[in-house]
Amino acid sequence: MKLFRYGIELERLRVDDIEMVREWRNADRVRLNMAYQQLITADEQNAWFETINNANNNYLIIKYKGEKIGLLNDKNINWKKRTSESGLFIGKPEYYATFVPLLVSVAGIQATFGVMGWNRHYARILKHNTLAINFNKMLGYQLVEGQEGIEHQLYEFTYANFLQKAGKISKAVSSLAGPDNSIRFLIEEADYKSGIGERFETALNNPIIPLKQRITPEGLWFEGSLE
Repeated sequence: MKLFRYGIELERLRVDDIEMVREWRNADRVRLNMAYQQLITADEQNAWFETINNANNNYLIIKYKGEKIGLLNDKNINWKKRTSESGLFIGKPEYYATFVPLLVSVAGIQATFGVMGWNRHYARILKHNTLAINFNKMLGYQLVEGQEGIEHQLYEFTYANFLQKAGKISKAVSSLAGPDNSIRFLIEEADYKSGIGERFETALNNPIIPLKQRITPEGLWFEGSLE
């Protein structure tokens, strides 16, 4: 599965990329902001991939200008309730203090909520990770009641909260990414093998906005425009 928006490409994680992801994840700058802070072995990474390569998890490599720079995920997907737990980390430190994480986050939000009609995202953030907390609050995430004294805190996101901030955020994103409002999804053969292809095809056949379909040797495309 691939998503194209704002010059960002999000590509479903493949086994060929998991060693690169492990190296990013083991770096102190990433690892120390995670709940699990032990160094991950290659065997552990392979075992982890086997548990998430299915229809209930969508881990996506972030590509910017053709370079793989990080990982975005929706995990523990409930397709009936249209909820999931979202997470993001950048593996290339040169992109930390840039607008790229904002483009990635907004593209993902618009795809799941603005196109597929998602109801809620959840995120777990360490209490000391003030940068991540401030970033997520800017997007509209709110701390769930009763989490104040917990180290690994649960935040909740709804599209209504995002839209309250959308004027300022959308204007900023549009000025950064340019005037192209297109959004494109590609479902590939491998997606049907993992089971997530059918799920996305069903969701994108009943979107909030009209999408055009076309079949190419690459797979099944869904294309539309978001204001």
